[in-house]
Amino acid sequence: LRMLQVKLIITGDDFGYCPRRNQGIVDCFLAGAVSNVSLLVNGSAAADAAELARRYNIPIGLHANLSEGSPVCEVLKTNSSLLNQHGFFHGKMGFRTALSKGLLKMSEVKQELKAQVELFRELTGHLPPHMDGHQHVHVLPEVRNVFAEVLEEYGIKYTRVPIEPGLHNCDWIPPSLMDFYLGVEEDSFNTVDVFTKHGIRWADIYIGLSTMGRNMSVSSIQSAIDSAVLQRPPRAPQSGTVTIELMVHPGYPSVPPVGGCGEGPDDFSQSWERLHELQTLIKPELQSHYKSRNIQLCSFKDL
Repeated sequence: LRMLQVKLIITGDDFGYCPRRNQGIVDCFLAGAVSNVSLLVNGSAAADAAELARRYNIPIGLHANLSEGSPVCEVLKTNSSLLNQHGFFHGKMGFRTALSKGLLKMSEVKQELKAQVELFRELTGHLPPHMDGHQHVHVLPEVRNVFAEVLEEYGIKYTRVPIEPGLHNCDWIPPSLMDFYLGVEEDSFNTVDVFTKHGIRWADIYIGLSTMGRNMSVSSIQSAIDSAVLQRPPRAPQSGTVTIELMVHPGYPSVPPVGGCGEGPDDFSQSWERLHELQTLIKPELQSHYKSRNIQLCSFKDL
């Protein structure tokens, strides 16, 4: 493995969710613990986040959101298949239920995704180099096709395909959450051909489900990276460079009513687990691990 150079993209998700999330992600970036961020353009602090990215030169992409809060497309804010009876998106599981019942109009999904790309460009002054899905909605049936079309139309090259090596061996993940993760994995396997056909690329290896929140530790990140490199997928090169994306959610916990994407902050956002991720990621022993393993932190535009 000495011959192998690893390029590691550590993406801080949910940038723009609230000022305390933004501050936490920026602190991680300045500490060399995050190398890339994913912006929620419907987040209550999205404009602030875009300004921080500009000020600190933080590589930024789009965290497309169809499940939490309010749409950004004006037309869809009042009457749309994407909304529940309270006028907000259906939620992480609600979105999946509505989709499986055939209640979501894909034309509206496309309209909202394009509106989010346009708002991203308005906020940052450029198109996103990468675009993924909040709560992994972008790999769901039907949505994946529309998502791929939008990326191709805008020439956005990179996305995320959340297939995590070794996920099945993570016995510390509670069964209900593991069921959700295995659903995401299956959807991801079924998405590979669609994204490939549209010329979209992603990192050779994805990590992040097994290391989320309370499950994050220096050793869980180290072993996830090491085992991923050892059992790297057939599409990754045998020598030369292998790319890994590590999805993380650091931040200082949200304090209601501030934050969220229109409905106020959710439980995960208010929990100590965000701060735990931040404190773990900035630990010096992680940084020295990267150096000793010839792991170079970068962003999608460096690939």
